Amino acid sequence: MITKENIIESAKKTLLSESQSIAKLTDFIDNSFVEAVEIIYNTKGRLIVTGIGKSAIIAQKIVATMNSTGTPSMFLHASEAIHGDLGMVQDGDVVICISKSGNSPEIKVLVPLLKRFGNKLIGITGNITSFLGKESDITLNTYVESEACPNNLAPTNSTTAQLVMGDAMAVALMEMRNFKAEDFAKYHPGGALGKKLLLRVQDMLDTSRKPFVSPDSSIKNVIVEISEKRLGVAAVIENDKVVGIITDGDIRRMLNKTETITGLTAKDIMTVNPKTIKTSDMVVDALNILEDFSITQLVVVDNNEYKGVIHLHDILKEGIV
Repeated sequence: MITKENIIESAKKTLLSESQSIAKLTDFIDNSFVEAVEIIYNTKGRLIVTGIGKSAIIAQKIVATMNSTGTPSMFLHASEAIHGDLGMVQDGDVVICISKSGNSPEIKVLVPLLKRFGNKLIGITGNITSFLGKESDITLNTYVESEACPNNLAPTNSTTAQLVMGDAMAVALMEMRNFKAEDFAKYHPGGALGKKLLLRVQDMLDTSRKPFVSPDSSIKNVIVEISEKRLGVAAVIENDKVVGIITDGDIRRMLNKTETITGLTAKDIMTVNPKTIKTSDMVVDALNILEDFSITQLVVVDNNEYKGVIHLHDILKEGIV
């Protein structure tokens, strides 16, 4: 009888089995790994990653990771390679071939063709004495004792090991290239990740809405300004400098404490030394300030010049988080 406890136990068993297989890979990281990474780093061509079956899917993920971290890469399906796609392999390219057994029929056909072209071949296999293991210029061992599959058949631990070996190579290459967040952003301009890395305050600042009042403005004028600009705030400007800020929350708190607003001015209720940010700062930095101080607006100032207001809601609309 299948129970919730059985399902939970099965999941934990799988996770532990795969994590143990990954941990054992550290025993296989040696000079061959160093040589493989150095060859990829120094190539004038591209990295071609190929495989068959589940290994082909892992190859596609490794290609995606490499491309996004500064190593130009292409995926080559092993079976399609021998039917015309081998033409994508050019002089100077480095080829990674992935296979658990290293003896798949497609691999046995493809490897001699690749060697005939003179390209450096890196084999990632769980069987270093296999055809692929012996024919590769460099062999990286991804041996696992067994699969997490209860029948020891479905690729689970073995494909995870291949994936992790690819990640290890990608990270090593990133460190060799001193690959920074700014570089990463070049390859991820879209989505939340790209916006976090690329979007600056100036890119989303609406300069047509710059709510401001003078220190001597009446409370009525303050309320009108806040309402018209619809940002829930007005900067208090004196001698072209921001000397304070008034939020709609400040207005509400004032009305709770005061019977009449007659005679009150902006300087009587403003908050001095408001939090500010520059137009050149990253929007994600603005978001961090807003969250740290539990506020919803930031005054934007460049060299003491008031530029406008950036609102939490506008940042959220951009999909930064």
